[in-house]
Amino acid sequence: MVRVDGTSSGESLIQIRGLEKNYSRAGEEIHVLQGLNLDVGKGEFVAFMGPSGSGKTTLLNLLGGLDTPSRGSITVAGDEITHMSAGKLTQWRARHVGFIFQMYNLLPVLTAFQNVELPLLLTKLSKSERKQHVDIALEIVGLANRSNHYPRQLSGGQEQRVAIARAIVADPTFLLCDEPTGDLDRKAADEILDLLTRLCKEHGKTILMVSHDPLAADRAGAVLHLNKGALVEAQGVGGPA
Repeated sequence: MVRVDGTSSGESLIQIRGLEKNYSRAGEEIHVLQGLNLDVGKGEFVAFMGPSGSGKTTLLNLLGGLDTPSRGSITVAGDEITHMSAGKLTQWRARHVGFIFQMYNLLPVLTAFQNVELPLLLTKLSKSERKQHVDIALEIVGLANRSNHYPRQLSGGQEQRVAIARAIVADPTFLLCDEPTGDLDRKAADEILDLLTRLCKEHGKTILMVSHDPLAADRAGAVLHLNKGALVEAQGVGGPA
């Protein structure tokens, strides 16, 4: 269940309370997020929509521990991350968060296999264990036969699949997707959305996605709209929030 009123009494995977984010620009304080409350259950697929500058990416960065809020709290799987030290937050992020961006951020000098393996190099897994994890991730995204290809040898859609495999290879608690289809044509975008939907429904992954594309948002079970720093439930798009 996804709620934005801060009244959830159940065990939410993600719980946000009174979240605010302010920036100072030219001596003026800019209020990007204002008193956000949000509860997201395990296995939910949530889309965030809103105009440019409404704070969607800022919210994702806060959820992923890449930025710190001005006020409020964020709790994920029982861990309150708002006041974690930088070192502990890095460890928490590596264990719990998979990031998927509009630009695939693959290293051109590495093969698909090596790009997917990167997050595992920081773990204590052996070489054979890493290979098993990477092979499974590439199989899930349908690129088992492209493991030795370099990014320049792949289409845009295939590059994004490699990026998704990299995001899921460590079996994170949830995925944060920032315009994951924004650089793709409609056919490739639909294939990526099919994959994300399957990760949610078949593999139980919790997905939070920012998108300007109504067709992308329509795949989500809940669509939330950021408006003037506040979250409101969208009507007529996606499933019930």
